[in-house]
This record gives sequence, C-alpha cells and structure tokens, in this order.
Amino acid sequence: MIRKLLRRLATGPEFPAIAPDSPFIAVGDIHGRADLLKRFLDMRQTYPVICVGDYVDRGDESAEVLHLLQQRPDITCLSGNHEEMMLDFLKNPDKAGPMWLRHGGLQTLASFGVAGVTDTSGKEALGAARDALKEAMGPKLMTWLLNLPTRWQSGNVAVVHAGADPLFSIADQRTKTLHWGHPDFAKTGRKDGVWVIHGHTIVDAPIGHAGRIAIDTGAYATGRLTTALVEPGKTTFATIT
Repeated sequence: MIRKLLRRLATGPEFPAIAPDSPFIAVGDIHGRADLLKRFLDMRQTYPVICVGDYVDRGDESAEVLHLLQQRPDITCLSGNHEEMMLDFLKNPDKAGPMWLRHGGLQTLASFGVAGVTDTSGKEALGAARDALKEAMGPKLMTWLLNLPTRWQSGNVAVVHAGADPLFSIADQRTKTLHWGHPDFAKTGRKDGVWVIHGHTIVDAPIGHAGRIAIDTGAYATGRLTTALVEPGKTTFATIT
C-alpha cells in the first residue's frame, strides 16, 4: 500500500523555497526491510532516487537489501552510521563488534547466515564472525559498501544521512557529522539557504520546516517506509507499507 501526502514546506523570511535543479525522490532509512524496499522498487520511478543510508541492522533482511541496492546503479545510495558500524566491525571486530551487535548487527549477521556470536563474545568468536561475514558478502559487495558517498545535492537541496553542522557548507561537512548528526542541526538554521533532507532520527510522520526535512519513520519497527518526491516549491511524501 502507498499513501501520498503533498506538503508545501514551511518557510520564513530568512529561508527560500525548496528548489532542486530537477525533481528527485529521497528514500528514508530501510534497516533490513527488503519487503518495503521491493514494493518501492516495483514502482516505475520517473525521477532519480537517493537513499539516505542505514540499509542494514535491526530488520531481518539486511543482506537482501544490500544486494537489491547494489544491483541498481541507477539509484544513489548514501552511507549512514549503521554502514559505518558494519565496516568498523569488518576492520576491527574486537573493538567495534560489541557496539554494532547491540545496535542491530546481530540481525545483519543472521541475514548473511552468520551465527554463534553475541555482543559479549570474546575476541576469537568476534574474529570468526567477521571472517564468516566477509566470505558471505564477497569482495564486490564490500567494495560497493566502502565506496558509498556521504552526501548528494541538487540546487538548494542536500540529502545526507543524519544532519549537518549549520555553520559549514554541505561540501565541508565531516563524515562523522553526516553519519551521526550535530547538536545544533535541529535548533540553528542554515544561513546558506540549503534544505537538508535526512533520516537517522525517527519521526512519527515526515516533516519539513525551515530548511530541514526528516523522512525516517522507523520502517524496521513501524512497517512504514517514507519517500519524498522533491520538486521546485513542493515536496510530496509517500508512505510504503
């Protein structure tokens, strides 16, 4: 089921209307919900598609989500903090493993057929899980994951995962900020007139106001994946269930 809602975004005297160079669709955090992703992909998309990251963890079908997206070079996939945690685990399982596994990594491992480890496992078990995950992923998927961009921009609209530091241009943002957010993002307006579309922080319903558009509606828990069709002067949100 797909429900659509057209919203003209709230602006003020200090913030211009949203104005991408051309229309595009942004997709919120998928988190292992391959079923919702496939419903979206089954729709014939007229416009470019940009995904905000967090394809893995928490939901049960992370492996399938990654494979589906890897096979779609026409879709721009940004990286999120959960991709960062997964890659950190692949590089240093002993150090990064416990945190990742506590935040949904167990479901991702299971989706790749890797078991026998928990967030309290020792170095040997974590290392064995890392080796099994690398083998299950294969070099092509790992390379794809490593090379995901952190931002995308069209006109005065930027798409990132978690948010941006309002004092710096989108091009000058740190990866840590784009993946994990910034304490001033939600309370300080940007001075450059750039709208920022993001996921990462779950909202009850998609919302856009004064330069910020939030589209993470917690798909893994709510069964609602949100997309946003962004056109000059307006944004249409769609909820896929």
